[in-house]
Amino acid sequence: MPSHASQFLSQLAHSNAVWVLVQAVRGSVPRGAGTWMAVFPNSLVATIGGGRLELDAINHARAMADVPGGMEIRRFSLGPSLGQCCGGDVELRFECVGAADALRLAARLEDKKFPVALFGGGHVGTALVRVVSALPMDVTWIDSRDEIFPPDVPLGIRCEHSNPVHAAVADLLPQSRILIMSFSHAEDLDIVAACLLRQRAQADLPFIGLIGSKTKWATFRHRLEAKGFTPEELAHVTCPIGIDGIHDKRPEVIAVAVAAQLLRTGT
Repeated sequence: MPSHASQFLSQLAHSNAVWVLVQAVRGSVPRGAGTWMAVFPNSLVATIGGGRLELDAINHARAMADVPGGMEIRRFSLGPSLGQCCGGDVELRFECVGAADALRLAARLEDKKFPVALFGGGHVGTALVRVVSALPMDVTWIDSRDEIFPPDVPLGIRCEHSNPVHAAVADLLPQSRILIMSFSHAEDLDIVAACLLRQRAQADLPFIGLIGSKTKWATFRHRLEAKGFTPEELAHVTCPIGIDGIHDKRPEVIAVAVAAQLLRTGT
């Protein structure tokens, strides 16, 4: 799925637009500073939060669309006058842009993504990459088996073959969030151990998640203790994975629960 930034820049090659940026906020508002939308003559890309604020912003943008190089800053109070109960203030920057502005905008709109390493090309892994491909994550998908990755891998997902699979841990990007769900418990254990060794040496893996039950983790914990890992080190592993309160075991549901948990690590 193309990002909003790529949609905006693609359309900008053929039509001028007004770029509407949330420049500053105060109090309770729908979206934070840095949020944006692009207003084209007959379409929109992205959103600044909807409601009357967005409607008024769209109307104002289209009214100034034909002003070459036009730029204006307006402040909106989200109280009774706009029929929104948020109560805060939003400062919007309106800027008329065209194809000549694409390079400048591309640098400003580049998605800020955090790295994720997903070990395992099974059903849950396949469901997960489809969910996270549209999220602000830079995903490397790793498996030890040949020809395990499907032919329709979403754009932006890097596939990597590694045998032994845990050897890939050494080359992961700093601050990678790790998800471990290989086809075998033996591989899972090796990957967890490699991640803990890297964390011991570099302390640059903020999240190590292992798919499985509490019983699985109890077994793994005993084996990892025998390898010399301390209780403090083992506390860095999350197992089971996924946000609390979701008990459905279908791969697609697990994928959503795990993606939500990963988003928490990026805040």
